[in-house]
Amino acid sequence: MGRLALLAIGLTLLATSATAAGRAAPVEDYENVPMPPGFQVVVTELEGPVFADARGHTLYTWPSRRMRNGYTGEAKGVPACFNEKSTENAGLMSPYPPGLLLPDLDTRPTCTEAWPVAVAPADAKPVGAFSIVMRKDGIRQWQYNDHPLYTSFFDRRPGDVLGGTTRSGRAAGNYAWRTPIQPPEKTPSGITVATTAAGRRLVTVGKMSIYVYDKDTPKASACTGQCELSFPPVLAPAAAMAKGEWTTIQRAPGVKQWAFRGQPLYRHAADIERMSMVGGDEPGWSVVYTMKAPPLPPGFTFKETDAGTVVADSRGMTVYKYVCADDALDQLLCDHPKTSQAYRIAICGGGDQARCLREFPPVLAPEGAKSGSNAWGTMYLDPATGHEAAPGDKRALHVWTFRDRPVYTYAGDKFAGDTDGDSRGEFNGARQGFNALFVRDDYFGKAD
Repeated sequence: MGRLALLAIGLTLLATSATAAGRAAPVEDYENVPMPPGFQVVVTELEGPVFADARGHTLYTWPSRRMRNGYTGEAKGVPACFNEKSTENAGLMSPYPPGLLLPDLDTRPTCTEAWPVAVAPADAKPVGAFSIVMRKDGIRQWQYNDHPLYTSFFDRRPGDVLGGTTRSGRAAGNYAWRTPIQPPEKTPSGITVATTAAGRRLVTVGKMSIYVYDKDTPKASACTGQCELSFPPVLAPAAAMAKGEWTTIQRAPGVKQWAFRGQPLYRHAADIERMSMVGGDEPGWSVVYTMKAPPLPPGFTFKETDAGTVVADSRGMTVYKYVCADDALDQLLCDHPKTSQAYRIAICGGGDQARCLREFPPVLAPEGAKSGSNAWGTMYLDPATGHEAAPGDKRALHVWTFRDRPVYTYAGDKFAGDTDGDSRGEFNGARQGFNALFVRDDYFGKAD
């Protein structure tokens, strides 16, 4: 059995162990910090703990980001999202010049309709890292670490994080994405948590993976000698004390090693790229998660491909997601069926929705299908337009969704394990296009 096969099996076991032996799966701990009245922390399935408003809706920032031809997003303390509708593209992403008319202007929301302001009451006072900025429209807006705060019109329920991600690279897209804000992690100095396809993973502050060894015990390491050269221990200061899920073991007199949930921690000497997971391909070794991603819905599985391990449908065919953000100053998302479908139809059908249905058909879901998580779900799509349809519409397609967006297969994939639909679109699908649902975040660069 190949290493990718072992990985796929391991990911399946990790995902389905959420309620093993009648116990709830562990969730990520965090530091309690002062918050404005009504604010709260919600532990979400895919992003871990996030700050939310009184309704439980996730709070986001819009950090400034350099694009190909300028900057968009917000500088600290300078709100740039107002009740104004963009009508033309901004030319931030060459080769498209500025001034092109945006599609579906009659239904396009203003920036604050898509991203409602987190309004601070008139008597609100700064607390902790939360402060207040006066906007040019006269609204007092909450900030976090001087970044103005918003909610997303995509989020409907507490625990939804559908407007952005804390992941980076290809997963976040080649645009100025919105970022959910999170309380400080409860980790020792030098260790942090990264959001990945398979869950919230422990890494060093330099984003190098951390591993555990299945031969260890909570009080002793079995990795010594040559093993220790391949997997150096994550050392703790001599004065380090146990706290919560974090403990130490003594490797030698005066030498301590960090342990998380009773498992001593290591790095891998062969990891030379950020987020590399190759140490987890070694027998007996695993990467470490504070929270694992929820299990796949019935009918989905993991599949080995030449490009990496992907999510596949019941036939073993690779599953794809569509990503999109428009080239306007407000960088509104266009990847959801409630937004303009002109972009998606241009990519997959050259302007023809019928061709899109043939080229990238959505994965159909049985009536009454349940996923068991917020991350995966179902919706009804109007096949003529690609927009969300009412459940009673007899023409509608009932399809599976991930993060409330439909998932697809690709007609060009002839055999199980093909990934020919990956990276189809603008900038190799990074700003607008189709990407396979890979389940590894490592040096191959495949991240969802």
